[in-house]
Amino acid sequence: MLIFLTIVALIAGALIFHQWSKSQARKSLLAAPLTTYQSDLIESHVPIVRRLPPELRAKLDGKVNLFLDQVNFFGCDGLEVTEEMQLSVAAQASLLVANNDMWYDNLTTILIYPNAFKSRQSKHSGYVVTEKEVIRTGESWNRGPVILSWAHSQQGAMNDHDGQNVVFHEFAHQIDDLSGSTNGVPVLSRGQSFDEWESVFLTAYNAHVRAVETGQPVVIDPYGAEGHEEFFAVAVEVFFEKPQALKQENPEVYEQLEKLFHLDPAAWV
Repeated sequence: MLIFLTIVALIAGALIFHQWSKSQARKSLLAAPLTTYQSDLIESHVPIVRRLPPELRAKLDGKVNLFLDQVNFFGCDGLEVTEEMQLSVAAQASLLVANNDMWYDNLTTILIYPNAFKSRQSKHSGYVVTEKEVIRTGESWNRGPVILSWAHSQQGAMNDHDGQNVVFHEFAHQIDDLSGSTNGVPVLSRGQSFDEWESVFLTAYNAHVRAVETGQPVVIDPYGAEGHEEFFAVAVEVFFEKPQALKQENPEVYEQLEKLFHLDPAAWV
């Protein structure tokens, strides 16, 4: 019995030490600045970063460090993944979680294709399942991986005022999925009301669908009419890249995203 209790105590001690070590490593990564070379690369390829307030930029550096430590990048169709690619994707993904407690806990793998790639899509109608091949620029899977077209990821990062950013889009899905399902309702920040979120986003989504169906101009990409989860993802793209336009057209959606991310992109200059 004494031997058994000793073994249990040793195992418990080892687990506690392991968790402590992980916690200390995480704190070190979050506190460490990027190198000048890394910062210059990010500012060159992700220009939205240049507009960040200094205190937010410091937090972004730490999240980028943590992201790169956690995630493995793999090139597909012969693509060689460069440090530039890793830093670009890491900076964009980390911006979404730079100033809040959200994190991509389950993500360990990112696949990057040179360009748009083929993917199989299943559609269920009762007992009938139809599969078709579609061309995509990005995909987000439950618990990972995230799959990206580098050509479109690069273009989305470089043009930071058009409201089109595939990395923001796919990582918005990853954030959405942290709630247990990708349905347009992420884990909300402390103090946010689910009822208020639901009311704002359902109203905005229904208005968006009507506008798209009748051919009216919309700030949020028409693709958002495909479903609540897509509406959330494209709203996130616009929140970061066309914040003033979103704030003017739909201030309630902007306010909910501002509370969720603890960020106010409309104030960045």
